[in-house]
Amino acid sequence: MKYGMLYGALTALPLIFASATAQAQDFKACQVTDTGGIDDKGFNETAWKGAERAGEALGAEVKFLESQAETDYQPNIGSFIDEGCDVIVTVGFLLGDATATAAAANPDVDFTIVDFAYSPTIDNVIGQVFNTQEAAFLAGYLAAGMSETGTVGTFGGINIPPVTVFMDGFVWGVEWYNAARSASVQVLGWDPDSQEGLFTNNFESLDDGRTFAQNLFDENADIVMPVAGPVGLGAAALADELGTDQLKIIGVDADQFFTDPEKQHVYLTSVLKRMDATVFNAIELSQSGNFEGGVIVGTLANDGVGLAPFHDFDSAVPARLSGEIAALQNGIINGSIVPGQ
Repeated sequence: MKYGMLYGALTALPLIFASATAQAQDFKACQVTDTGGIDDKGFNETAWKGAERAGEALGAEVKFLESQAETDYQPNIGSFIDEGCDVIVTVGFLLGDATATAAAANPDVDFTIVDFAYSPTIDNVIGQVFNTQEAAFLAGYLAAGMSETGTVGTFGGINIPPVTVFMDGFVWGVEWYNAARSASVQVLGWDPDSQEGLFTNNFESLDDGRTFAQNLFDENADIVMPVAGPVGLGAAALADELGTDQLKIIGVDADQFFTDPEKQHVYLTSVLKRMDATVFNAIELSQSGNFEGGVIVGTLANDGVGLAPFHDFDSAVPARLSGEIAALQNGIINGSIVPGQ
């Protein structure tokens, strides 16, 4: 079976939200995290919020297992199959092989995987992917407009599509700003054409996040977008020490202003990927008996991705820049603007 990411090639399907009516707690939804852990301040934690919402709104029993290493993926999924979980949520591109194997061996169990889509689709698997480049494009435009040094940067955790799609959009947004404003803002850390850039090769080390952000700062970047889960918290800690007049951070996945409250003042904005909505949707489809294999695509149009508020920087973002970002968002939604084209 051939399968892989379909970022940028999928037509967005609407997120379907049926009415949430509490049912007897005989339905079990189980989540397997990647190595970032359930409290990663990012996509594992956000996905878990969708499961928790299913527990509250649908009366489902929800539970999770954390993967400490990639070798835990298959055993964790197997444990939940043995427990009789009705739907198993796997979180992360790196769980693609393990999820496909388990789904093929257990056709009566529903599976949904965050950040992966299979081609052809699997009857008992819903893939959840996100056109994150749309929201990251807005963040790149914002970063270019707010940079005082004329240099911004980004780095990733691992060179995989769910990471690089953020970085692609970020660079494209800066390029759009340069063309619109006759500017020459430089982006360090990623080249969408060669698909080469800076990666920590993990999603865990805060020390790596600090080091990579420091290196970009040393090369004159005053705004940095880490796409590396908890690793990004190390970059935020550096920005806190340097001061936001020297370095600002753009968060990813969740609104880091809320998930990293001790450092919330360093976040210019965050690129949102609303896994909580798609996870809840998949669980609800499974519980209602309407589950079919396929793909859910989060977009700006269906609110599956988005740009967080500017929070503490709201008054610092010029009205003209804010208005241009709103116009770009409308253009992406109506199809007149396609990031990267």
